[in-house]
Amino acid sequence: MKQSLTKKKKLGYAFGIFTESMIYNMYYTYYLTFLNEIVGIKPKYSAIIIFISIAWDAVTDPLIGNYTDRPGVDKRKVMRVSILPLAIISIVAWTSFGAGISSQLVKILLYTVISMLIWIFYTTYSIPYYAIVAEITEDYDERTQIRSLSSLLNAFAIGLGNILPALVPTVALLLGKKYESNSYAVIAALISILAIALGYICTTSLKGVYEPKKATGSEKKEKSVIISTIKAFVDILKLKPTKWYFIFVFFYLIFSSMIQSNLTYMVIDCIGMDYDTGIAIVIITLVISMAIVVPIVEKVAEKKDRRFASILFLSIAFVGEVLIKILGLDFEIGSFKIMCVLSPATLGLAAGTFWTFFYPMGYDLVELNEFKTGERRESIITALPQLVQKFGSAFGILMAGMLLSAYGYDSSKDIAGNESLFTQVTDTKIINGMENISTLIPAIFLFVSIVAIIIYPMTRGRFNALMLQLEKKRRGEEFSADGIEKLL
Repeated sequence: MKQSLTKKKKLGYAFGIFTESMIYNMYYTYYLTFLNEIVGIKPKYSAIIIFISIAWDAVTDPLIGNYTDRPGVDKRKVMRVSILPLAIISIVAWTSFGAGISSQLVKILLYTVISMLIWIFYTTYSIPYYAIVAEITEDYDERTQIRSLSSLLNAFAIGLGNILPALVPTVALLLGKKYESNSYAVIAALISILAIALGYICTTSLKGVYEPKKATGSEKKEKSVIISTIKAFVDILKLKPTKWYFIFVFFYLIFSSMIQSNLTYMVIDCIGMDYDTGIAIVIITLVISMAIVVPIVEKVAEKKDRRFASILFLSIAFVGEVLIKILGLDFEIGSFKIMCVLSPATLGLAAGTFWTFFYPMGYDLVELNEFKTGERRESIITALPQLVQKFGSAFGILMAGMLLSAYGYDSSKDIAGNESLFTQVTDTKIINGMENISTLIPAIFLFVSIVAIIIYPMTRGRFNALMLQLEKKRRGEEFSADGIEKLL
């Protein structure tokens, strides 16, 4: 079962990242703006909607992970059946039918439920998608290579998830005044069609290289999914590297989600660019920078290890964010607004690094958990970091929305469908606040993330030592903790 994928199979698997990433990135970048400007919900309430829905999803992550780890459960089939409902509800989420409702409370409840449904189907697809790599190979470098290819394609998935929604003004003109408020839904439909096609390519490519765990009957001893999930949760939290890994993930996601959810306001109000031109330059720069950095960080990781590469490149990104704040997002060279390139390039550097190593670092915990408990829990060890990831993302978006309100921004009285977000803010207090949300404040969270990965004890040398002792344990031979004391 733990065999290498051919290049063709690796590429087919990697295409699966488009299914989750396009939907994920459209949501994280534009949903706060959509709820504020199209549906007409106040920013602080929009942020709460997103926080509640993502927090709910984070709670269901370990339950879904524990279920898909059970013997007899086919991760590939679980992925396949979740693709269509994920696509459908993603379209519904971007429709503006709630804009005509006068009650803020009803709007909040309606879009909270819709958002919760998105994330349930997203999780049902994404957890087995990421977990399956740990079942296919136990090789340290091959895991990095598979995830690196996936991360490289993810740069283009992020681009589609961000660039296509930037076409909303054009779509609005084509739809006419009567239907222009559903421009986001049209884009969501296009993304959903792509998600379905590429998701099916991914699941088809896994035929012949992945087989479900054989049912042994031992799962009957478990009293309930919840109890067994909690037990697995506790076992994994006891692993020494887990806490530092989770801190690394949580604070990085606060950093990135704050910037991403504030992207529209950053372009229009802080950098001071026309929306169409500005957002296109920002997203293209983000995609190109990620595409450039992914193979570089992979090579550094192959020569040193993932921990070293993460510290190096995230530290460069941290310095970049601080310099951007010092210079100001409206800084120009000649008449060119250079921050429309430097700011997304810095985010792309950080994102390319994080998404290349996020899941492989989690995969390493699978073998450590097996060494300590005798059980392999690929899906739940994938689910728990996703839980932390989503709480971090939700908290970052919540902070962005709350800070927008605190700085005095409120567009809830705008006419839905009028696209008033293209009107530049003139209040200097609000503009400075928006700049802080895109630079200084997230940089502080990135710094904490870097500190956590510095302390994180899993290195290439210790992983290799772990595998040596684990193989002895699997064969029933005498084993020891030589070389892995800091992991235990």
